[in-house]
Amino acid sequence: MDDHMESVSFQKEQIKSEAEDVKNNSAVVFNGKVLTADLSESQETQPASHSDPPAEPPTSPEPEEATAEPEAEEPKATVLTKTSLATTLAPADQLWSSSRDQAVRLRMEGSGPGSETPITIHQLFLEAVDKCEDHPALISKENGQAVTLTYRQYYEQCRAAAKSFLKLGLERYHGVGILGFNSPEWFISDIGCILAGGLAAGIYTTNSPEACQYVAANCEANVLVVENQKQLQKILQVRDHLPHLKAIVQYKGELQQKAPNLYTWAEFMKLGEDVPNEQLDAVISSLRANECCTLIYTSGTTGTPKGVMLSHDNMTWTASMASKLLNKNIDKEVLVSYLPLSHVAAQMIDIWVSMSLGATTYFADPDALKGTLVNTLKEARPTFFLGVPRVWEKMQERMKAVGAKGSPMRKRVADWAKSIGLQYTYSAMNGENLVPWGFMLANNLVFKKVRAALGLDRCKLCFTGAAPITKDTLEYFMSLNIPVMELYGMSESSGPHTVSIDEYRITSCGKVMPGCKTKLENPDADGNGEICFWGRHVFMGYLNMADKTTEALDEDGWLHSGDLGRHDEHDFLYITGRIKELIITAGGENIPPVPIEDAVKAEVPIISNAMLIGDKLKFLSMMLTLKCVMDDNGEPTDELTPEALDFCIQNGIAATKVSEIIANKEPAVYKAIQEGMERVNARSTSNAQKVQKWVILERDFSVTGGELGPTMKLRRPIVVKMYQDRIDEMYAAAAAKP
Repeated sequence: MDDHMESVSFQKEQIKSEAEDVKNNSAVVFNGKVLTADLSESQETQPASHSDPPAEPPTSPEPEEATAEPEAEEPKATVLTKTSLATTLAPADQLWSSSRDQAVRLRMEGSGPGSETPITIHQLFLEAVDKCEDHPALISKENGQAVTLTYRQYYEQCRAAAKSFLKLGLERYHGVGILGFNSPEWFISDIGCILAGGLAAGIYTTNSPEACQYVAANCEANVLVVENQKQLQKILQVRDHLPHLKAIVQYKGELQQKAPNLYTWAEFMKLGEDVPNEQLDAVISSLRANECCTLIYTSGTTGTPKGVMLSHDNMTWTASMASKLLNKNIDKEVLVSYLPLSHVAAQMIDIWVSMSLGATTYFADPDALKGTLVNTLKEARPTFFLGVPRVWEKMQERMKAVGAKGSPMRKRVADWAKSIGLQYTYSAMNGENLVPWGFMLANNLVFKKVRAALGLDRCKLCFTGAAPITKDTLEYFMSLNIPVMELYGMSESSGPHTVSIDEYRITSCGKVMPGCKTKLENPDADGNGEICFWGRHVFMGYLNMADKTTEALDEDGWLHSGDLGRHDEHDFLYITGRIKELIITAGGENIPPVPIEDAVKAEVPIISNAMLIGDKLKFLSMMLTLKCVMDDNGEPTDELTPEALDFCIQNGIAATKVSEIIANKEPAVYKAIQEGMERVNARSTSNAQKVQKWVILERDFSVTGGELGPTMKLRRPIVVKMYQDRIDEMYAAAAAKP
C-alpha cells in the first residue's frame, strides 16, 4: 500500500481553506476568461494543468496576480481556477462516512492514473464551457420542434436554477429530489442543486408514493422537482410526511391545481433573479471535491433502498477518466439520453461524461422504451450508445420478427451475411483482424442497412451494462458487425469499474479502468472470488447507514461488490455469480442461478424470463414466462410476440395467446421446453445443478408488476413471495410421488 501512503501524504499537504478569500466576489475566472452570470469574457489568468498534480502544494494567488485591473463596469473576479480551489480539499482522515456533511479522504495514487488533481462539478462544467461554449450541449423537442441549448446557455440556466434553489431555502447538504423522465430540466435541476450546495437525488419514475416518500425523507429534501401531474400526485399524497419539504416544482405542462409553494418551471427559474451573484459564488467557492454532491438510491432489490453518497471527485474523476478512455474528439460526440437518470450508469454517461467530452446530448421521448427510441436514434445518429440488456434483447426480437416476414431469398442472404459477420467480429475480437471473403459485400448488402435502420450508422462503440446479457444476444449483434461491449460497475463505484473499449472478449466485462484496482477475495479452485474495488470512483458511504457502509467497505477501504468473478490469463474479468443470489440447496451445494437461467432461455426461444428456485430445498426447479407483447404502460399482455408466434408456427401450433398455451398445456411447447431443459441438464457439472421441475406462469415479469427492478434486474426475494403458492405446489407434488 505504498502508493496509498503517498496519496495520503499528498492530500494532507493540499488541505487548506480558502473560502473566506473568495467569499465576497461575483464573477468566475477560468482559463484566462472571466465568466460572469452571463459568461462575458475578459482578463487573462494563468491556467493550471488538469492532468498532473502539482509537485508541491500551490499557494493561493493574490487577487491582483489573478486578474488585470478590471474596467469599472466589470465585476470583481472570484478566483476559482484549478490553481486554487482544485487542490483544496476539506480536512478528512477517513476513507468513508455516512454523514451528509462529512468529507472523506480520497484514494489518490502518488503518480500516474489516479493522481490527477481533484476538481469540483463546477470546475468540470467551466472546463466544458471554456472549450465548447457555443457548441450544442442539449437538444430536446418542444411541441415537435427541436430546442437547443449551447454550453454557455446550459451553464447560465444551471446558475439561474441554483439561485432559485437558494431563494426557496435549500439548505447545505439537504436534498433536491428529481422525479421524471430525462429532459434538460432534469439536468439543470441536478446541477443547479449541486452548485447551490445541495445533494441531487434522482427518484425512479416507477416508484410508488411511499417509495418516493422514503427517498425524499431520507435525503431531507427541501425541494422536489417533478415532471408532470402524474408524478406530482404521488408527492401530494405523501407531502404531510415530509417535514423538510419547502417547495415542489413541476417542469412539464401547466399546473392542474393550486397548492402552496407549488411552481411551474418558468416560475421557478424566475424566482432567483434577485439573488446576487455574490451569494451564489460564495456557495460555489466553498464546495470541496471530497464532499458529497449526489445521492444515487439503490433500487431495493435486496432490501431497503440505500442512499449512495458520491463526492464531486467521484463524479468528475470518473467522468474524466472515462472520456480519456474513449479517446475521442472534444465537441464531436453525440449521445442519446433515455435510460433512467436515477440510475448511476445513465447519469454518469448522459450528464458527466458528456460534459467532460463537450458532447451533444439528445433527449428521447418519454415512451422511448415502448418503441420510439429508434426514431431519436435515427435523428441524433449517436457516436456512442449504452443499452441495458433488455434494450438489446428488444432490438433483437424486433429485427428477427421483421426478418421472419422476408422472402426466402432475403432470408438466405441475411443468414449468409450474418455468418460472415460473426466470423469477422470474432476475428477482430481476438486481434487477428482477418477479413473473410465476401465481407465487403455483406457489409454493403446487410450491415450498413441494419445500422442505418437502427440509427447506429455513426456509432463507434455500443455498450451494455447494469444486468447480465446472454451470449445469444451478444452473438446476434456480432453477426451484424455491431459488437456490444460490456461494462461492469455499481452505484457504489460511480458507475464503471471495468470497461471494454479498445479490446474485449465476449461474455467478459472487460479490464479494470486505469487508476483503479481489482482483487478477488477468497478465490476457489477455479479462481472465482468476490470482486473488490479500489479507486477514486469508490463511494463515500451510505447516507445515515454506518453499519451498511462498513459491510460494503472493509477496514482497508476496499469496496466489496457481492459479485463473484474470475480473471482470464489476459486480465479480462468474467462475472460468474452473485453471493446473495447463490442458491444453497438442502444438500449444501452452492449454485449460481444466472448461468442456468441464461442457458434455458438460449435453448428455448419462446421463453422470456426464467427464475431458478431451490434455496434450502432438495432439488432445483424453475419458473418460466413466455414472450408476450407489452402494452403502452409496460404491462404484459396475453398476446404472444412475433418471435413467439414464429416459434409456434414452426412447431405447428395455432395458439396466439399465452393463456391458450397454458390452458391446453400445448404439447409441442411443453415438449420443446422439456427437451431444452434436458439439454441444459446434460451440461450440468453435478446432479445437484440439474433442473427437475418447471412451471409456466400466466404472466411475464415486468417493472410495473414488481418482479423486475427499474434496470430490469430480477427481484428474486419479491418474486418468491409473489409465487410462493406455485413453488409450494411443485415441491408438494414431487414429495407426493412414491
